[in-house]
Amino acid sequence: MSSSATPPISYKDAGVDIDAGDALVERIKPLAKKTLREGVMAGIGGFGALFEVPKRYLEPVLVSGTDGVGTKLKLAFEWNMHDTVGIDLVAMSVNDVLVQGAEPLFFLDYFACGKLDVDTAAAVVGGIAKGCELSGCALIGGETAEMPGMYPAGEYDLAGFAVGAVEKSRILTGKDVAAGDVVLGLASSGVHSNGFSLVRKCIERAGADLPATLDGKPFRQAVMEPTRLYVKNVLAALQQHPIKALAHITGGGLLENIPRVLPEGTAARLKAGSWPRTELFAWLQKTAGIDDIEMNRTFNNGIGMVVVVPAAAAEATAATLRALGEAVYAIGTIAERGTGPAVVVG
Repeated sequence: MSSSATPPISYKDAGVDIDAGDALVERIKPLAKKTLREGVMAGIGGFGALFEVPKRYLEPVLVSGTDGVGTKLKLAFEWNMHDTVGIDLVAMSVNDVLVQGAEPLFFLDYFACGKLDVDTAAAVVGGIAKGCELSGCALIGGETAEMPGMYPAGEYDLAGFAVGAVEKSRILTGKDVAAGDVVLGLASSGVHSNGFSLVRKCIERAGADLPATLDGKPFRQAVMEPTRLYVKNVLAALQQHPIKALAHITGGGLLENIPRVLPEGTAARLKAGSWPRTELFAWLQKTAGIDDIEMNRTFNNGIGMVVVVPAAAAEATAATLRALGEAVYAIGTIAERGTGPAVVVG
């Protein structure tokens, strides 16, 4: 029994507001409902999310990916821009799953904060639902963790998990990539979600001398532009063309991500200037004072997804992707590696 000397402490007194959590779930439910697709067997709210692999797969192989948004979140806090980081969260995982040739099936998110602000959390999860909708992926569950003392006021962290499926005979491994193949680059929408520790240093260095606009957008919008979701368009191209490999250009840029899908003994020779230079990346390079090599291993530098195809299929593949809305550039070819690096831009 409690006495007047030791009043009871509720969970809310300890900093966890169950009512706020319940309110958030109610706000999220209609957003998640819009992402429902074949295979989903139960709505949000259960202990585990159920999903049945579509029966059109003969030998389904599950492909999973997990990621966060990185220090881009620091700018979201500072600038109070929370509605697009959820798209980034989804894109980082579903674009990775796509690279194996897989169709993303479902997504789960993890949102952690010190004190739950329902409006902020709903804006973030709204972005997650939007990202799922745009990539044909069901938002099937998640976790909201309110942890007093773990995060400063107004800050939160995000992680996400995607599961996709691919027909066993159609898994993309890059093993057939050979000298003479063409490297196509699909334009990025901006910095995406990698390299933000350097982006933030550039903003700090520029101080009050920030450009008002970049590439026709207000500066903050240009910097926070969410990661492009390549899923639907690339899956459509995979149905029609003999694509050999895909590479999602994330941390490590062009120089470190393309080699992940190249067989031993091959290299990608990229032609400098074969894709447009945006004002955003020009500003970052100038402000940071870094050379082209550092630029290409820190940022996507304007190319968010790389597609490797046989030379004979390159034009038709590019035409299909352009018709679907992608900006596509022939950025190089595959060659014998010799003793040089796996990717050369020159």
